[in-house]
Amino acid sequence: MVGVCFYFQVHQPCRLRNYRVFDIGHNHQYFDEEKNKTIMQKVAKKCYLPANALLHRLIKENNGSFKVSFSITGIFLEQCAHYVPEVLESFRQLAATGCVEFLGETYYHSLAYLYARDEFNEQVQQHHELMQQTFGKTPVIFRNTELIYNNELAHHVEKMGYQGVLAEGADHILGWKSPNFLYRAKTTNALKLLLKNYRLSDDIAFRFSSRDWSEWPLTAPKFSQWLSAINGNGHIVNLFMDYETLGEHQWEETGIFAFLEHLPHEILKHSDNFFLLPSEVIHQFEPVGELDIHNPISWADIERDVSAWLGNTMQQAAIRELYTLEAPIKASKNPELLKDWRRLQTSDHFYYMCTKWFADGDVHKYFNPYDSPYEAYITFMNIIADLKKRIT
Repeated sequence: MVGVCFYFQVHQPCRLRNYRVFDIGHNHQYFDEEKNKTIMQKVAKKCYLPANALLHRLIKENNGSFKVSFSITGIFLEQCAHYVPEVLESFRQLAATGCVEFLGETYYHSLAYLYARDEFNEQVQQHHELMQQTFGKTPVIFRNTELIYNNELAHHVEKMGYQGVLAEGADHILGWKSPNFLYRAKTTNALKLLLKNYRLSDDIAFRFSSRDWSEWPLTAPKFSQWLSAINGNGHIVNLFMDYETLGEHQWEETGIFAFLEHLPHEILKHSDNFFLLPSEVIHQFEPVGELDIHNPISWADIERDVSAWLGNTMQQAAIRELYTLEAPIKASKNPELLKDWRRLQTSDHFYYMCTKWFADGDVHKYFNPYDSPYEAYITFMNIIADLKKRIT
Protein backbone atom coordinates (compact mmCIF):
# COMPACT_ATOMS: atom_id res chain seq x y z
CA MET A 1 0.00 0.00 0.00
CA VAL A 2 1.46 3.34 -1.01
CA GLY A 3 -0.18 6.77 -1.03
CA VAL A 4 0.83 9.54 -3.38
CA CYS A 5 0.79 13.11 -2.06
CA PHE A 6 1.09 15.85 -4.70
CA TYR A 7 2.09 19.30 -3.48
CA PHE A 8 2.67 22.35 -5.70
CA GLN A 9 4.28 25.66 -4.69
CA VAL A 10 2.58 28.60 -6.46
CA HIS A 11 4.47 31.87 -6.30
CA GLN A 12 5.56 34.90 -8.29
CA PRO A 13 7.52 37.76 -6.66
CA CYS A 14 6.90 41.46 -7.20
CA ARG A 15 10.02 42.19 -9.26
CA LEU A 16 11.91 45.43 -8.72
CA ARG A 17 12.38 48.04 -11.40
CA ASN A 18 15.81 49.40 -12.33
CA TYR A 19 16.11 51.66 -9.30
CA ARG A 20 19.10 53.98 -9.71
CA VAL A 21 21.07 55.92 -7.12
CA PHE A 22 19.59 59.12 -8.60
CA ASP A 23 16.10 57.90 -7.64
CA ILE A 24 16.91 57.84 -3.92
CA GLY A 25 14.85 60.46 -2.13
CA HIS A 26 12.85 61.31 -5.26
CA ASN A 27 10.99 58.19 -6.42
CA HIS A 28 9.27 55.68 -4.14
CA GLN A 29 8.02 53.39 -6.92
CA TYR A 30 10.16 50.29 -6.38
CA PHE A 31 8.30 47.63 -8.36
CA ASP A 32 8.19 47.01 -12.11
CA GLU A 33 4.45 46.74 -12.55
CA GLU A 34 4.63 46.27 -16.33
CA LYS A 35 7.14 43.43 -16.08
CA ASN A 36 5.17 41.75 -13.29
CA LYS A 37 1.98 42.00 -15.37
CA THR A 38 3.70 40.59 -18.46
CA ILE A 39 5.16 37.63 -16.58
CA MET A 40 1.89 36.83 -14.82
CA GLN A 41 -0.03 36.88 -18.09
CA LYS A 42 2.58 34.75 -19.84
CA VAL A 43 2.75 32.10 -17.10
CA ALA A 44 -1.04 32.13 -16.73
CA LYS A 45 -1.38 31.20 -20.39
CA LYS A 46 1.36 28.56 -20.36
CA CYS A 47 0.83 27.06 -16.90
CA TYR A 48 -1.80 28.26 -14.45
CA LEU A 49 -4.90 28.18 -16.65
CA PRO A 50 -4.25 24.92 -18.58
CA ALA A 51 -2.90 23.16 -15.47
CA ASN A 52 -5.86 24.19 -13.32
CA ALA A 53 -8.29 23.10 -16.03
CA LEU A 54 -6.55 19.72 -16.35
CA LEU A 55 -6.46 19.12 -12.59
CA HIS A 56 -10.14 20.03 -12.31
CA ARG A 57 -11.02 17.55 -15.05
CA LEU A 58 -8.89 14.79 -13.52
CA ILE A 59 -10.54 15.26 -10.13
CA LYS A 60 -13.98 14.97 -11.73
CA GLU A 61 -13.05 12.00 -13.94
CA ASN A 62 -11.62 10.09 -10.98
CA ASN A 63 -14.63 10.82 -8.76
CA GLY A 64 -12.49 12.45 -6.09
CA SER A 65 -9.82 9.75 -5.96
CA PHE A 66 -7.26 12.18 -7.40
CA LYS A 67 -6.20 14.94 -5.00
CA VAL A 68 -3.59 17.72 -4.94
CA SER A 69 -2.37 20.34 -2.49
CA PHE A 70 -1.05 23.85 -2.98
CA SER A 71 0.73 26.54 -1.07
CA ILE A 72 -0.09 29.84 -2.75
CA THR A 73 1.66 32.99 -1.60
CA GLY A 74 -0.23 36.15 -0.74
CA ILE A 75 1.68 38.26 -3.24
CA PHE A 76 0.83 35.73 -5.98
CA LEU A 77 -2.88 36.09 -5.22
CA GLU A 78 -2.54 39.89 -5.14
CA GLN A 79 -1.05 39.83 -8.65
CA CYS A 80 -3.70 37.38 -9.81
CA ALA A 81 -6.43 39.76 -8.70
CA HIS A 82 -4.79 42.66 -10.57
CA TYR A 83 -3.55 41.01 -13.76
CA VAL A 84 -5.20 37.61 -14.32
CA PRO A 85 -8.42 37.33 -12.26
CA GLU A 86 -9.42 34.29 -14.33
CA VAL A 87 -6.54 32.38 -12.69
CA LEU A 88 -7.86 33.25 -9.24
CA GLU A 89 -11.32 32.04 -10.24
CA SER A 90 -9.89 28.75 -11.54
CA PHE A 91 -8.18 28.14 -8.18
CA ARG A 92 -11.52 28.83 -6.47
CA GLN A 93 -13.14 26.21 -8.71
CA LEU A 94 -10.47 23.71 -7.68
CA ALA A 95 -11.08 24.54 -4.01
CA ALA A 96 -14.79 23.84 -4.50
CA THR A 97 -14.09 20.22 -5.56
CA GLY A 98 -13.16 19.30 -1.98
CA CYS A 99 -10.13 17.43 -3.33
CA VAL A 100 -7.65 20.29 -2.98
CA GLU A 101 -5.85 21.36 0.19
CA PHE A 102 -4.22 24.75 0.79
CA LEU A 103 -1.22 24.89 3.12
CA GLY A 104 -0.12 27.68 5.46
CA GLU A 105 3.02 29.78 4.89
CA THR A 106 4.29 33.36 5.04
CA TYR A 107 2.20 35.83 3.03
CA TYR A 108 5.28 37.35 1.37
CA HIS A 109 7.28 34.16 0.75
CA SER A 110 9.87 35.61 3.11
CA LEU A 111 12.83 34.49 5.19
CA ALA A 112 11.33 36.21 8.25
CA TYR A 113 11.59 33.09 10.38
CA LEU A 114 15.39 33.36 10.31
CA TYR A 115 15.52 37.07 11.21
CA ALA A 116 12.33 38.44 12.78
CA ARG A 117 10.11 36.02 14.70
CA ASP A 118 7.27 38.49 15.43
CA GLU A 119 7.19 39.51 11.77
CA PHE A 120 7.07 35.83 10.79
CA ASN A 121 4.06 35.30 13.06
CA GLU A 122 2.25 38.29 11.57
CA GLN A 123 2.87 37.13 7.99
CA VAL A 124 1.69 33.59 8.72
CA GLN A 125 -1.48 34.95 10.32
CA GLN A 126 -2.03 37.27 7.35
CA HIS A 127 -1.73 34.32 4.97
CA HIS A 128 -3.98 32.19 7.19
CA GLU A 129 -6.73 34.81 6.95
CA LEU A 130 -6.23 35.12 3.18
CA MET A 131 -6.81 31.39 2.68
CA GLN A 132 -10.03 31.59 4.69
CA GLN A 133 -11.26 34.69 2.83
CA THR A 134 -10.28 33.51 -0.67
CA PHE A 135 -10.99 29.78 -0.57
CA GLY A 136 -12.95 29.23 2.63
CA LYS A 137 -10.19 26.90 3.84
CA THR A 138 -8.26 26.82 7.13
CA PRO A 139 -4.68 25.49 6.70
CA VAL A 140 -3.60 22.84 9.20
CA ILE A 141 -0.33 21.90 7.48
CA PHE A 142 2.56 24.37 7.26
CA ARG A 143 5.20 24.84 4.59
CA ASN A 144 7.90 27.40 5.25
CA THR A 145 9.43 29.38 2.38
CA GLU A 146 11.39 27.07 0.05
CA LEU A 147 10.90 24.22 2.56
CA ILE A 148 13.32 25.85 5.00
CA TYR A 149 13.04 23.75 8.15
CA ASN A 150 14.75 22.79 11.41
CA ASN A 151 13.81 21.65 14.92
CA GLU A 152 13.17 25.19 16.08
CA LEU A 153 10.75 25.92 13.26
CA ALA A 154 8.85 22.69 13.97
CA HIS A 155 8.47 23.62 17.63
CA HIS A 156 7.34 27.14 16.73
CA VAL A 157 4.68 26.19 14.15
CA GLU A 158 3.27 23.50 16.43
CA LYS A 159 2.72 26.22 19.04
CA MET A 160 0.91 28.21 16.31
CA GLY A 161 -1.57 25.34 15.94
CA TYR A 162 -0.32 23.47 12.88
CA GLN A 163 -0.52 19.67 12.88
CA GLY A 164 2.07 18.90 10.21
CA VAL A 165 4.94 20.47 8.30
CA LEU A 166 6.63 19.79 4.96
CA ALA A 167 10.41 19.46 4.57
CA GLU A 168 13.05 18.26 2.13
CA GLY A 169 13.99 14.57 2.29
CA ALA A 170 17.66 15.46 2.13
CA ASP A 171 20.15 12.60 2.21
CA HIS A 172 22.34 14.25 4.84
CA ILE A 173 19.50 14.36 7.38
CA LEU A 174 17.93 11.01 6.52
CA GLY A 175 21.02 8.82 6.31
CA TRP A 176 19.72 5.27 5.87
CA LYS A 177 16.12 6.29 6.54
CA SER A 178 13.53 6.56 3.76
CA PRO A 179 11.51 9.70 2.87
CA ASN A 180 8.58 7.39 2.12
CA PHE A 181 7.36 7.30 5.73
CA LEU A 182 5.87 9.82 8.13
CA TYR A 183 8.17 11.15 10.88
CA ARG A 184 7.85 13.29 14.01
CA ALA A 185 9.92 16.37 14.68
CA LYS A 186 12.11 15.74 17.74
CA THR A 187 11.33 19.06 19.44
CA THR A 188 7.54 18.74 19.21
CA ASN A 189 4.81 16.87 21.02
CA ALA A 190 2.91 15.57 18.02
CA LEU A 191 3.79 17.58 14.89
CA LYS A 192 4.05 15.25 11.86
CA LEU A 193 6.82 15.65 9.31
CA LEU A 194 6.21 14.95 5.60
CA LEU A 195 9.41 14.61 3.57
CA LYS A 196 9.84 15.25 -0.13
CA ASN A 197 10.96 12.27 -2.21
CA TYR A 198 13.37 14.42 -4.17
CA ARG A 199 14.46 11.77 -6.65
CA LEU A 200 10.95 11.06 -7.94
CA SER A 201 9.89 14.71 -7.62
CA ASP A 202 12.91 15.89 -9.62
CA ASP A 203 12.29 13.25 -12.29
CA ILE A 204 9.22 15.31 -13.17
CA ALA A 205 10.37 18.81 -12.19
CA PHE A 206 13.90 18.83 -13.64
CA ARG A 207 14.65 15.73 -15.72
CA PHE A 208 11.36 15.25 -17.57
CA SER A 209 12.47 16.84 -20.85
CA SER A 210 16.20 16.02 -20.63
CA ARG A 211 17.18 13.84 -23.56
CA ASP A 212 20.51 13.18 -21.85
CA TRP A 213 18.67 11.37 -19.06
CA SER A 214 18.82 7.59 -19.42
CA GLU A 215 15.12 7.29 -18.52
CA TRP A 216 13.93 9.77 -21.19
CA PRO A 217 11.18 9.77 -22.27
CA LEU A 218 9.36 9.54 -18.96
CA THR A 219 5.88 8.10 -19.45
CA ALA A 220 2.98 7.77 -17.02
CA PRO A 221 3.11 3.93 -17.05
CA LYS A 222 6.86 3.97 -16.31
CA PHE A 223 6.53 6.48 -13.45
CA SER A 224 3.58 4.65 -11.92
CA GLN A 225 5.63 1.43 -11.97
CA TRP A 226 8.36 3.19 -9.98
CA LEU A 227 5.74 4.31 -7.44
CA SER A 228 4.17 0.86 -7.20
CA ALA A 229 7.60 -0.65 -6.57
CA ILE A 230 7.65 1.20 -3.23
CA ASN A 231 4.78 -1.00 -1.98
CA GLY A 232 6.08 -2.83 1.06
CA ASN A 233 8.95 -0.38 1.56
CA GLY A 234 7.06 2.81 2.34
CA HIS A 235 3.68 4.31 3.17
CA ILE A 236 3.66 7.56 1.26
CA VAL A 237 5.49 9.18 -1.68
CA ASN A 238 5.56 12.96 -1.39
CA LEU A 239 5.93 14.61 -4.80
CA PHE A 240 6.72 18.27 -4.09
CA MET A 241 7.51 20.77 -6.86
CA ASP A 242 6.91 24.25 -8.26
CA TYR A 243 3.57 24.51 -10.03
CA GLU A 244 5.32 26.26 -12.91
CA THR A 245 6.84 22.85 -13.73
CA LEU A 246 3.63 22.29 -15.68
CA GLY A 247 3.91 24.27 -18.91
CA GLU A 248 6.56 26.84 -17.94
CA HIS A 249 9.67 24.99 -16.70
CA GLN A 250 8.58 21.99 -18.78
CA TRP A 251 6.88 23.37 -21.87
CA GLU A 252 3.70 21.85 -23.27
CA GLU A 253 5.73 20.58 -26.24
CA THR A 254 7.69 18.28 -23.90
CA GLY A 255 4.50 16.30 -23.25
CA ILE A 256 4.21 17.30 -19.57
CA PHE A 257 0.45 17.84 -19.72
CA ALA A 258 -0.11 14.53 -21.52
CA PHE A 259 2.02 12.85 -18.84
CA LEU A 260 -0.06 14.36 -16.03
CA GLU A 261 -3.31 13.56 -17.84
CA HIS A 262 -2.55 9.84 -17.84
CA LEU A 263 -0.76 9.62 -14.48
CA PRO A 264 -3.74 9.29 -12.08
CA HIS A 265 -5.27 6.49 -14.14
CA GLU A 266 -1.96 4.61 -14.31
CA ILE A 267 -1.30 5.00 -10.57
CA LEU A 268 -4.83 3.95 -9.60
CA LYS A 269 -4.62 0.85 -11.82
CA HIS A 270 -2.74 -0.73 -8.92
CA SER A 271 -5.35 -1.50 -6.27
CA ASP A 272 -2.92 -0.72 -3.44
CA ASN A 273 -2.23 2.81 -4.68
CA PHE A 274 -4.19 5.94 -3.76
CA PHE A 275 -3.84 9.71 -3.54
CA LEU A 276 -3.85 11.59 -0.25
CA LEU A 277 -3.82 15.19 0.89
CA PRO A 278 -1.18 16.18 3.48
CA SER A 279 -3.82 16.50 6.21
CA GLU A 280 -5.02 12.96 5.37
CA VAL A 281 -1.47 11.57 5.48
CA ILE A 282 -0.94 12.71 9.07
CA HIS A 283 -4.14 10.98 10.20
CA GLN A 284 -3.78 7.79 8.17
CA PHE A 285 -0.23 6.94 9.22
CA GLU A 286 1.76 6.95 12.44
CA PRO A 287 5.31 8.33 12.51
CA VAL A 288 7.95 5.61 12.24
CA GLY A 289 10.54 7.67 14.10
CA GLU A 290 11.91 11.06 15.13
CA LEU A 291 14.12 13.37 13.10
CA ASP A 292 16.55 15.69 14.87
CA ILE A 293 17.47 18.55 12.49
CA HIS A 294 19.45 21.44 13.99
CA ASN A 295 20.72 23.38 10.98
CA PRO A 296 18.19 24.79 8.48
CA ILE A 297 17.58 22.66 5.42
CA SER A 298 15.69 23.62 2.26
CA TRP A 299 14.81 22.19 -1.16
CA ALA A 300 17.23 24.49 -3.02
CA ASP A 301 20.33 23.53 -4.98
CA ILE A 302 22.52 20.51 -4.37
CA GLU A 303 23.44 21.69 -0.83
CA ARG A 304 19.81 21.65 0.39
CA ASP A 305 20.62 24.48 2.82
CA VAL A 306 19.97 28.25 2.90
CA SER A 307 23.06 29.27 0.93
CA ALA A 308 20.94 30.06 -2.15
CA TRP A 309 19.62 33.15 -0.31
CA LEU A 310 22.25 33.83 2.36
CA GLY A 311 25.45 32.30 1.00
CA ASN A 312 27.47 35.41 0.19
CA THR A 313 28.22 38.72 1.90
CA MET A 314 25.98 40.72 -0.45
CA GLN A 315 22.96 38.64 0.48
CA GLN A 316 23.80 38.74 4.18
CA ALA A 317 24.31 42.54 4.17
CA ALA A 318 21.11 43.19 2.20
CA ILE A 319 18.85 41.12 4.43
CA ARG A 320 20.49 42.45 7.60
CA GLU A 321 19.85 46.03 6.48
CA LEU A 322 16.24 45.16 5.61
CA TYR A 323 15.37 43.68 8.99
CA THR A 324 17.04 46.47 10.98
CA LEU A 325 14.21 48.63 9.65
CA GLU A 326 11.46 46.53 11.26
CA ALA A 327 11.06 48.54 14.46
CA PRO A 328 11.08 52.06 12.94
CA ILE A 329 8.79 51.06 10.04
CA LYS A 330 6.22 49.48 12.35
CA ALA A 331 6.49 52.44 14.72
CA SER A 332 5.76 54.81 11.81
CA LYS A 333 2.20 53.36 11.47
CA ASN A 334 2.52 54.07 7.73
CA PRO A 335 0.69 51.26 5.84
CA GLU A 336 2.34 52.02 2.47
CA LEU A 337 5.79 51.96 4.02
CA LEU A 338 5.00 48.69 5.77
CA LYS A 339 3.69 47.11 2.56
CA ASP A 340 6.79 48.11 0.58
CA TRP A 341 9.07 46.78 3.33
CA ARG A 342 7.23 43.47 3.39
CA ARG A 343 7.31 43.08 -0.39
CA LEU A 344 11.08 43.56 -0.20
CA GLN A 345 11.28 40.56 2.15
CA THR A 346 10.35 38.11 -0.62
CA SER A 347 13.13 35.53 -0.80
CA ASP A 348 13.53 35.91 -4.57
CA HIS A 349 15.25 39.30 -4.13
CA PHE A 350 18.09 37.55 -2.25
CA TYR A 351 18.06 34.53 -4.57
CA TYR A 352 18.88 36.86 -7.48
CA MET A 353 22.05 37.92 -5.61
CA CYS A 354 23.36 34.35 -5.47
CA THR A 355 26.82 33.87 -6.95
CA LYS A 356 26.62 30.10 -7.30
CA TRP A 357 26.68 30.06 -11.08
CA PHE A 358 27.89 26.56 -11.74
CA ALA A 359 25.82 23.38 -11.21
CA ASP A 360 22.78 25.38 -10.12
CA GLY A 361 23.28 28.31 -12.45
CA ASP A 362 20.38 27.60 -14.81
CA VAL A 363 17.94 27.37 -11.92
CA HIS A 364 19.06 30.71 -10.47
CA LYS A 365 18.73 32.43 -13.86
CA TYR A 366 15.11 31.36 -14.33
CA PHE A 367 12.73 34.35 -14.12
CA ASN A 368 15.76 36.42 -13.00
CA PRO A 369 15.36 40.03 -14.23
CA TYR A 370 19.03 40.94 -13.67
CA ASP A 371 22.17 40.47 -15.76
CA SER A 372 24.26 39.76 -12.66
CA PRO A 373 23.87 39.21 -8.90
CA TYR A 374 25.76 42.48 -8.35
CA GLU A 375 23.10 44.40 -10.28
CA ALA A 376 20.46 42.77 -8.07
CA TYR A 377 22.35 43.85 -4.95
CA ILE A 378 22.88 47.46 -6.08
CA THR A 379 19.22 47.86 -7.03
CA PHE A 380 18.08 46.43 -3.70
CA MET A 381 20.43 48.57 -1.62
CA ASN A 382 19.40 51.75 -3.49
CA ILE A 383 15.82 50.98 -2.53
CA ILE A 384 16.82 50.35 1.08
CA ALA A 385 18.50 53.78 1.10
CA ASP A 386 15.27 55.39 -0.09
CA LEU A 387 13.24 53.41 2.43
CA LYS A 388 15.42 54.82 5.22
CA LYS A 389 14.83 58.36 4.01
CA ARG A 390 11.05 57.79 4.11
CA ILE A 391 11.25 56.75 7.77
CA THR A 392 13.07 59.85 8.95
